Amino acid sequence: MNTGRDLNEVLDLVGTLDDSPGDDTPRERFRTYLRKKVTSVGILRDYVEECLRHKGDNYNRALQDLVNYIGHFLEFDVRFGRYHGVRGQIGFDGHWESPEAFHVVVEVKTSEAFAIKTPTLIGYVDELISRGDIPSWHDALGLYVLGRPDPEIQQLKHAILAQSNTDRLRIISVDSLLSLAELLSEYDIDHTDILSVIRPSGPSVDPLVGLMTTLVAEPRPPQVAGPEAASTSAGAGAEETNYWLTPVKSFPEESAQEGIQRLVGQGRMYAFGDRTPGRKSIKPGDWICFYASGGVGVVAHAQVASFPREESHPGVRLPERYPWVFDLKDPELYLDDPTVVDADLRARLDVFEETDPGAQWAWFVQTTRSISRHDFRVLTRQDRD
Repeated sequence: MNTGRDLNEVLDLVGTLDDSPGDDTPRERFRTYLRKKVTSVGILRDYVEECLRHKGDNYNRALQDLVNYIGHFLEFDVRFGRYHGVRGQIGFDGHWESPEAFHVVVEVKTSEAFAIKTPTLIGYVDELISRGDIPSWHDALGLYVLGRPDPEIQQLKHAILAQSNTDRLRIISVDSLLSLAELLSEYDIDHTDILSVIRPSGPSVDPLVGLMTTLVAEPRPPQVAGPEAASTSAGAGAEETNYWLTPVKSFPEESAQEGIQRLVGQGRMYAFGDRTPGRKSIKPGDWICFYASGGVGVVAHAQVASFPREESHPGVRLPERYPWVFDLKDPELYLDDPTVVDADLRARLDVFEETDPGAQWAWFVQTTRSISRHDFRVLTRQDRD
């Protein structure tokens, strides 16, 4: 199975990305490499996550090109923009044209750490309309693609709402944009469906994408059913220990890592929802590891110390959504040194044994699922002994 080159190696080969004109420039060599070698969304996701784990102009520029390349997987005709604006040229990051004559003007932001001025993107669309590249605002929207959405910073969404620009501007994380590309590639979803997701009113697309990806993840938890099943099977010998992987998403008030530290590390507990896969199967003695979503990786694991019990726990955000609380023991946290689920690691996992590690893989970390003991040990770095 070919895992391909890592992004750092590719960037070393093509050179420093800039706006120099010509067909044999680092920029054009990098984009040619993407067209020829990046043939699946899985590889593209690996490269995007590698960009987000590093700092520097070259990685920021590579991220801009990778986001535009996602547009190809979404069946848009993509026009790459400049890395830096210059006088006399429109400074958009990308201009995507749909086969249905709809236009998306893209602005890529690594984070929201610095204030983002919405009139800038609106101005790009206005200029493209004036030049005749876009017929009208009725046929266009401006799309902000955020690399690292910060749950504590909501200024961009608030600006769009306050300025009544929900019919002109949208926000989506690069993680959700990749999920849309995976849905288009793997399921009965077409380009028209993608447009219907991006175009509805409301500034943020992420909640709808999250719902769609959860519905198609198709987990297969073991067929065990809580305390009652445990008592009826007691005479059959010792119960099998199960191993679980569960994703943890960020809240507006708290990042995934902060939530894991508070609940798992300090509270020694966790909570599932009514429909969380495995909610009726997880039991004392099982082991569970926690994946911080957004491409961070596995950052903690612990042993399950109780069956889930229905209660409104004061430490759980949205307890009405996550009412099934269970205790943990022996938690280990490695928040600053996560296990990244990249192609090399996936090649070592049982669940990907018959799968190209460069193929679509986000399904693996999008919902709670039972995993093998071997995979658990790889994800939690216990496979060295």
